[in-house]
Amino acid sequence: MAIGIGLLGLGTVGAGVAAILASPEGRHPLVGQLALRRVAVRDPGRARAVSLDPTLLVTDPHLVVDDPAVDIVVEVMGGLEPARSLILQAIAAGKSVVTANKAVIARYGEEIAAAAAARGVYVLIEAAVGGGIPIIEPLKQSLGGNRILRVSGIVNGTTNYILSRMAAEGAAYADVLADAQRLGYAEADPAADVQGGDAADKIAILAGLAYGGSIERSAIPTEGIDRLEARDVTYANQLGYVVKLLAVAERFEASASPDAPPAPVPASNDVALDVRVHPTLLPRSHPLAGVDGVNNAILVEGEPVGQVMFFGPGAGAGPTASAVVADILNIAGISQLGAPAGALDPLLAASRWRQCALVDSARTRHRNYVRLLTRDEAGVIGKIGTAFGTAGVSIQSIVQYEASGSASSSGAGSGAEIVVITHEVEESRFRQALAAITALPEVQTVAACLRTL
Repeated sequence: MAIGIGLLGLGTVGAGVAAILASPEGRHPLVGQLALRRVAVRDPGRARAVSLDPTLLVTDPHLVVDDPAVDIVVEVMGGLEPARSLILQAIAAGKSVVTANKAVIARYGEEIAAAAAARGVYVLIEAAVGGGIPIIEPLKQSLGGNRILRVSGIVNGTTNYILSRMAAEGAAYADVLADAQRLGYAEADPAADVQGGDAADKIAILAGLAYGGSIERSAIPTEGIDRLEARDVTYANQLGYVVKLLAVAERFEASASPDAPPAPVPASNDVALDVRVHPTLLPRSHPLAGVDGVNNAILVEGEPVGQVMFFGPGAGAGPTASAVVADILNIAGISQLGAPAGALDPLLAASRWRQCALVDSARTRHRNYVRLLTRDEAGVIGKIGTAFGTAGVSIQSIVQYEASGSASSSGAGSGAEIVVITHEVEESRFRQALAAITALPEVQTVAACLRTL
């Protein structure tokens, strides 16, 4: 018996899904049992990459959700509304949902998961993170026996393309962004990508799956690459690093320093997390350092598995549609087993089983890259080192460069750029040191401050 599919959206991803369903030859036999029953589009007369029976097309998405011939609703329209409401409507109608909508899941995932559990249906989201990279199901199932220590990744292809070009060519951010827009790698309004919001949506989802509890999306510290200067990419390269926009979620281990404030005692099943998005200097030996172009990669570190990396194309019609159809097949396969109504596979459904809380960022510990514009005077490096030392910040390396043109124009005489890489230090101490350094009369400005692994 055919399994009816209702498609909300026929854009790049929707057309990719429809194309797979229309050509089952050579694929898993279950694909041949999936039948596209109804498709919601904005303009039925628009020319499309895939040819469909025009009688399947409707402009009212509610007709797709309410159609009794539709067993699984696939939401690939994007945006927060009406996508969220349509997903909830489908759940209320007793239909499982497949979605690629990272923004909705990052913000309303807990509400949607609770509704699905109460109704006994699935909401699967493999395509929401990493395009064609299988990462959602491994976190829910294959790696379920591990204690996950850290999930980190390059999860935005646009910013990775820009950073790869900046590193290879020494090009300015604005010039590479313009090229990326011409090539279709970046949107006309690239803010969600270059300011880190897209990556924050994705790490919120990954962290929730890896650690078993919901993550407050709005609380994730997020910094993009839109203020990154080419010289910092160049200096990083000279020092043996590459710069990547990294999304990270890791267990927080309280500082052992005697003057650190006492940490609240969590319940036995709770976990404190450090979740963040920011440009990061990676040593060239790091597994993520060689991920270039529009590719994505997610590194999972756990006990006892060690390090496992998932790599591949992070967007596009083919990769994302592949992930959507994989989720459809998961649901279709279970339905063929004839499970009792409302009975859910707990691993596939990924129910929440603990409380997760984001730790105060001032208590987190990181290594840091700092570029300072200073007067080129004797003793400046010593004063900077003293300010770091007084705050309890240990320096790994300190290098002085001659400041160029505009970089030294604000100070008397010639200027210098001083690049410092610290050892791991509590964020509050690092900020204390920066405040003291900024107050030095020889220091004109803190020109850049990035995280380092």
